[in-house]
Amino acid sequence: MVSVRHKLASTSGTDAGNIESWLDSLPRAFAPAEIEVIRHACNLAEPLYAGQAELTGTPLLQHALGAASVLVGMNMDFETITAAILHAVPEYSDNWAETLKASFGTSIYSLVEGISRMEQIQEFSEIEGLHGKEKKKGDHAQQIESLRKMLLAMVEDIRVVLIKLAERTQTMRCLSGANADLQQRIARETRGIFAPLANRLGVWQIKWELEDLALRYLEPDLYKKVARLLDERRVDREQYIADLLARLQEELRQAGIKAEVTGRPKHIYSIINKMKRKQVDFSELYDVRAVRILVDDIKDCYTALGLVHNLWQPIPKEFDDYIANPKSNNYRSLHTAVIGPRDLAVEVQIRTNEMHHHSELGVAAHWRYKEGGKSDARFDEKISWLRQILEWKEEVADSSDMLEQFKSELFHDQVYVLTPQGKVIDLPKGATPVDFAYTLHTDLGHRTRGAKVDGSIVPLNYKLQNGQRVEILSAKQGSPSRDWLNPTLGYLQSPRARAKVRHWFRYQNFDENVTQGRTQLDRELHRLGITSINQEKIAQKLNFHKLEDFLAAIGRGDVSDYQIAQTVQEEVTPKSEEIVKPLNSRPAAAQSSPTGILVEGVGNLLTKLAKCCQPAPPDSIVGYVTRDRGVTIHRRDCAGMLRLPEGRRGRMLSAEWGGSKGDTFTVGIGVEAYDRQGLLRDLGDLFVREKINVTRVNTLSKNNQAKMQFSIEISDLEQLSRLLALIHQVPNVITARRHV
Repeated sequence: MVSVRHKLASTSGTDAGNIESWLDSLPRAFAPAEIEVIRHACNLAEPLYAGQAELTGTPLLQHALGAASVLVGMNMDFETITAAILHAVPEYSDNWAETLKASFGTSIYSLVEGISRMEQIQEFSEIEGLHGKEKKKGDHAQQIESLRKMLLAMVEDIRVVLIKLAERTQTMRCLSGANADLQQRIARETRGIFAPLANRLGVWQIKWELEDLALRYLEPDLYKKVARLLDERRVDREQYIADLLARLQEELRQAGIKAEVTGRPKHIYSIINKMKRKQVDFSELYDVRAVRILVDDIKDCYTALGLVHNLWQPIPKEFDDYIANPKSNNYRSLHTAVIGPRDLAVEVQIRTNEMHHHSELGVAAHWRYKEGGKSDARFDEKISWLRQILEWKEEVADSSDMLEQFKSELFHDQVYVLTPQGKVIDLPKGATPVDFAYTLHTDLGHRTRGAKVDGSIVPLNYKLQNGQRVEILSAKQGSPSRDWLNPTLGYLQSPRARAKVRHWFRYQNFDENVTQGRTQLDRELHRLGITSINQEKIAQKLNFHKLEDFLAAIGRGDVSDYQIAQTVQEEVTPKSEEIVKPLNSRPAAAQSSPTGILVEGVGNLLTKLAKCCQPAPPDSIVGYVTRDRGVTIHRRDCAGMLRLPEGRRGRMLSAEWGGSKGDTFTVGIGVEAYDRQGLLRDLGDLFVREKINVTRVNTLSKNNQAKMQFSIEISDLEQLSRLLALIHQVPNVITARRHV
C-alpha cells in the first residue's frame, strides 16, 4: 500500500495543550482509568512523532488523533482508540514491542502489531496490484480482490481493519496537501481496497466518505459536475432528509405502525456509479435522496406504502414489489419513488426487519453485487458474521466480553502470499512452496528444487504464512519427486497440486512405473520388517485386479507408503508354513493375558514379548510356554521358533494381538548414515516431535559412517512407517528400517 509518512526537518506539531483539549472532547462513556490510558498513549507518541508528517503535510500526531476521532465516532472501545494513536510507533522506536507490552498490555500491543503487519504488502502493491498495468481486466479485478482478502486474513482482531479504515479516512480528508501524483495513487488504492472493505463490514459512513473523497481526485470534473447538479450543500441535504423522516415517523405513529425509519442523502460516488451503470442522465435518477422504513410484518409494509403514496405523489413506473416477486437471490422489499417536499424526488424502501437482515447479512447482501466479481460462498458467510459482530457492538459496547468477539479465525483456512513481482496468491492453510509453484505454473512445479521465503532459503515442506514473499528456485529441466506424494512428509497441501504430480507420473512409461513400484514396495516391506507377504492380496485390498497395475500405481505415486502400511496392518498372512499347529489348540476360547495378547487355550498367564524378534502389530505371532516365565510371544517367522526341536513344539500356542487403543509395543530400528556432528541430536528431535518414546540407543561410528540401533515404543505399523519415512529425510541418513 502507499506509504503516506515521511520525515520533515521542521513540522508544526501538536503540543500538550492541544492533546488535553482533544482528551476533554472525548465522550463521558469512557471511564477515568480509560482516559488515563489514552493520555499515556498521547504522551508516549508526542516525542516520537515530533518532526514527522504525512506526505499530505499533516503533522503525524495530528493525523493519529484525527484517526482516533473517527473511531470515537464509531463508538469503539478505549483499546482501539489507544492503538490508533500508537499505530506509527513501530516506525520510530527500536524497542517498541517491549515498551508497548510493559506500558499498555498485550491486547493493545497486539492491535499495534497487527497494523504493522498489514503494512507488509506496501512495497508489492505499488509494483503490481492496483498500480500495475494488467493485460486483462479480469486479472486486475482478481488481484484487487486478493489484496482485500489478504488484508482481512493477515489480522487476528478485526479492530485492526477498523483502525486502518479510520487512518485512511483521516488521510483522505487531508489529501489536498499532497502532490497530484500521490493524490491519484492514494485515491486509487482507497477506492479499490479500503472503501470495499468498509462496505463489506457495513461501516457505511466511512464507506461513503472514502468513495466521495477518492472520486474527488480521480474524476474531479465529473465530481464537480454532479455536485453542482445537486445544487445543495451537504448539510442542507441532510436537513432535508431529517425533516422527511420526522414527518414519516409521525404519520406511522398515528396509524399505529411500529416502525424504524432511516434515511440519507445519496452520496456523489453512488450517484455517478448508478449513472454509469444504467447509462442515464442525472435528471433520470430518483434515488438521490433515499428513505428506508423497517416494520414488523408484511401487512405493515403495504400499509406504510399506502401512507407514503398519500403523503406525496408517486412517480410513474418507479414502483417495484420485490415482496410478491422476490429477486433471484431472494431479496425482498418494496421500492417506490415520490415527489417529496420542495418538489424533490425521494426513493423509499419498505421491508420487514427479517427481510432487512437477509438483505444486509444473508445471501441477498448486495455488497458483492455492487463490487462485482465471482461469488465465494464461504468468504461471503465470513463477511456476514463480521458484520453481525460490528452491529452487536453498538448494543454491548460496554461489555468487555464483546472484545473477544472481534478476535476471529474466520479467514484462517486460507493463506495469502506474494510473488517476487507483488502478485497475491491464495493457497489453502498449511500450503508449501511446492503448492505455490504449482499454482503459478505446472511446469514450474515440476522443476522446483528449492525456495526462498522473504529472502531466506527454506525447506520445500515449509508451511507458508500470510504476507510472505515466495521465490521458487528451479532447474532448467526436471521432474517431480515421488516423495512429494507422501502425505507424512508434508510437501503438498493443495489437492490441485497433488493431482498435477500424480498426472505426471501416471503418463510415464508403464514398465518403468512397474519396476519403480516393485522397488518401492519391497523397500517399504523391508523397512517394516515384513519378510513374507502375499502382495496380490494387498493389491486386491486396494481395488487392483492385477499385481502389475498395483505396482505401476505405486510407481506413479497414486499409492503411498502410508497406504501400503495401513493395508499391511489390516491384512497380514502367516510368515512361515514350517510352524506346525500347536498340539493343544483344542477348541477353547482364547483368553486375554494381562498384556492384552489373546492366547488360545490358557488362562490368565503372564506373557512377555520376546527380545530376539521383537514382535509388534500386525506381525503374525505365536506363544511359547516357558518353564517359569509364563508365555513368551514370538513372531511366527522368528528364527528361534523355526529351529525349535520337534520335542518342544508342543509348548507352542496360537496367539493374536488383542489389547486396546493406546497400547504400545517395543520394536527395534536400525539407521545407517554418513556421520556428522549433530546427527544423533537431529534424530532425537525427530523422536520428540513424533512423540516416540526411545527405550534404548546403541551407536557405532567407524570410517565416517554411523550405525545406530534404537528400541522404540510404537502403537501400530502405520506409526512405524511414518517414522521411518521421516528418518530418511534427515540429512546424511542412508537407510532406516526395522531391525530384528
